Amino acid sequence: MEVLRVLLLALALVAVVFVPVLIALAIGIDGVVDRLTGGRRRQRQERRLIARLDEAADAEAIAGRIDLEAFDRTDRRPLEQIAADLRCLRRDRVGGSRSVLWHSEVLDAYDHRLSLACRALGISEHLAELTGLDRQIERVRIEAELDAAGLRLPVNRPEQPERNR
Repeated sequence: MEVLRVLLLALALVAVVFVPVLIALAIGIDGVVDRLTGGRRRQRQERRLIARLDEAADAEAIAGRIDLEAFDRTDRRPLEQIAADLRCLRRDRVGGSRSVLWHSEVLDAYDHRLSLACRALGISEHLAELTGLDRQIERVRIEAELDAAGLRLPVNRPEQPERNR
């Protein structure tokens, strides 16, 4: 009976010592495997990720749509200036206490700047051809395309909804 208690006590001590070691090993097993395999697993994962990103972005097709000669023209406005104008006009177009004529002119200027930004980035747009709700939907689509291309525009605040035209 005493031998059984001694064995049970020894087993309990071993468990107290090795359980935290097993938990730490389970948490850090990924790092241990990477060290043992020389990091080949991580390199394979990175290669797969890069391949998926290349397929999703299709960078060559995006670059092919951009007219590079347009960047060399002296009468071209810099994209940074167009982006600043868009941000300013976007802020102005959600204003509520202005006249309908003023709001209409701000929207026309905003649409013109959207067209310039689309032309600079090779994005198709149809703002000039549309009116009313279709034009608003096209504006939202273009803003999403510009956002995807890296030109970030601030979002409308909920307390200031955009006025319809």
